[in-house]
Amino acid sequence: MVYVIALSARELERIDTDLRVKQSFTKTVAVAALPDDRTPQITLLVTRSSADHASCPLVWLGVVRRPRGEKVAAVDARITVDLVRECPVPVQMRPLLNEVPPHARPILASALSGEVAVLNDEHSTHVLSALSRQHDLLHRMLEFLGTAAEPDPFDARRDEDLAWQEQHDMTRLGLSIGNIPPSRLAAWRRPNNPDAPFLAGLISEPYEQGLIEHDARHLGFDTDVFTEAGWASEGLTTGASFRCDIHVFEHLGSRIEVANINATPVEARLGADLIYYHEATQSFVLVQAKRVSPTADTRWIYVDDRLLGQLDRLDQVAALSRPPHAPHEWRLGTDPCFVKLAYWPMDEIVAPGPAPGMYLPVPYVRMLLGDEATHPHGFNGGIRLGYGYVDRYLGNTEFTALVKNGLVGTVGTTLDDLRTLGMRRAEEGMAVSLVVERATASPRETVKERHKRNHARGYDKNLAKKVRRTQPQDPGDGQEPLFGP
Repeated sequence: MVYVIALSARELERIDTDLRVKQSFTKTVAVAALPDDRTPQITLLVTRSSADHASCPLVWLGVVRRPRGEKVAAVDARITVDLVRECPVPVQMRPLLNEVPPHARPILASALSGEVAVLNDEHSTHVLSALSRQHDLLHRMLEFLGTAAEPDPFDARRDEDLAWQEQHDMTRLGLSIGNIPPSRLAAWRRPNNPDAPFLAGLISEPYEQGLIEHDARHLGFDTDVFTEAGWASEGLTTGASFRCDIHVFEHLGSRIEVANINATPVEARLGADLIYYHEATQSFVLVQAKRVSPTADTRWIYVDDRLLGQLDRLDQVAALSRPPHAPHEWRLGTDPCFVKLAYWPMDEIVAPGPAPGMYLPVPYVRMLLGDEATHPHGFNGGIRLGYGYVDRYLGNTEFTALVKNGLVGTVGTTLDDLRTLGMRRAEEGMAVSLVVERATASPRETVKERHKRNHARGYDKNLAKKVRRTQPQDPGDGQEPLFGP
C-alpha cells in the first residue's frame, strides 16, 4: 500500500526546512483511516489539489515504517514519515491520472484533494508503476525507498548478525555526532559473507557517491597510510578475512567518511569500536561497545580478565594524546576512551539513533571496579558493571554533545596515528568503524566557528534554506576522500 499525504502549498513551505534538516515528518491521523496491514509503506507528499495547484505536484517521498502509528488520543494516532527525500524530478500528479486504469482514477483523485489517504495494494501498484515510468531517477528512488522500508532484521541467534548490529550502532553513533541523519543507514541487506563489515550490505541512494569496497591493503588516506609499505612499517599482517568497506555521507554542508574494518573472522571478534576523528582539530574519541541484556533487571556484565585487558589497551590508546598548548585544545579530561554498555530493545524495528546505553570514561570504569556498589556479593563474589550498579553515566545526548563541541578527545593526533590505531584495533579482534569529519558548512571551519555552529539557534534551518537556494548541488566537491583507492 501507498500513503498519500496532501498538504497545502503554505503547509509544505512551512515545514520545508524541517524536512531538509530532519528528513522526517509526523502527522496526526484519525485511527479509522489507518490500514490494518502493518507492512511499511512508501509515502507521497503532494501539494493538495486546488484552484492554484490544479496539477498537484509531487514534492517529497518517504516511508511510513509503522502504518498504525502511535496512539495519541481516543480517535487519533501519530504517524512518522522517515527517509524523507525530495522528488528528484518534476512530477505532476493530476496528469498522472491518465496513466492509471480508469477504475483507479477516482480513488487517486480523491486522495490528491484530501489530506491523508491509504491506497490499497492494487491501486498502489498502478500509481508506483506510473511514477516509475516518469524518469529513471524516480524509478531508482522508489526502488531505494521500497528496500529501505523493510531492511533485513538482525537475527539474535546468529553471531554475524550480532556483530553487524554492533558495528551498525557504532557507525550510526558516528553519523549522529557528525550531524548526518542515522536513517541514511536504513537500506541494508545481509551480506553473503558473514565476515564482511556492516557497510558491505548498505544500499546506496540513487544520487549518492556510493559504497567503495576494498581490500584493506589498498586503502589509503592522503599519505599512503594504508599502502603495503605502510602496513609493513607497522609490522601489520593481512589475511583473507581482512575487509574494509567505505561510504561518504554529505548533508547540509557536513561531509563524513566512514570505513568499517574487520580483520578477524566473526566468531573470533571481541566487540565493536567507534573511532571518531575531527580532522580540523586533529582529535579523536574511541568508544568500545559492550553488549548487555535488553531485560531491565539484567542490563549488566561481569567484569572478567578479557575486559581488564581491553581497559589496559585503551590506556595505551590514551597515551597517543599530548598535553594541550592552547585554549582550544583544552578538554574536560585527559582520557579520550569510553566504554559503552549498550542494549537493543526486543521490539526494535529501526531506531532513529544510536542504541540506548551508558558511556563510561575508562578512568571512571577503573574507579567503579574498586567501589563496593559493583560488588553485590562482596569483593570475592564477582564484579558487575551496568545498570543498577552505576549511578552516574553519560547517555547518547550528553556524549554526542561533548564530542561535537570538542570537549573530549585527544589532542594533536594525526591521520597516521588514526590509521595505525584503526588497524591495530581491528587486528586485536574489534570490528572498527572509523568515522572522519572532514568539513562542515565552511570547508576551513575554525574551532570558534564549530562552537558557534553547535550553539547557534536555528543554524541547521538557516543552512537548509541556503542549500535550497543553491540547489542542485554537485555531490563531488573536488575534495579528495580520506579513504580511497
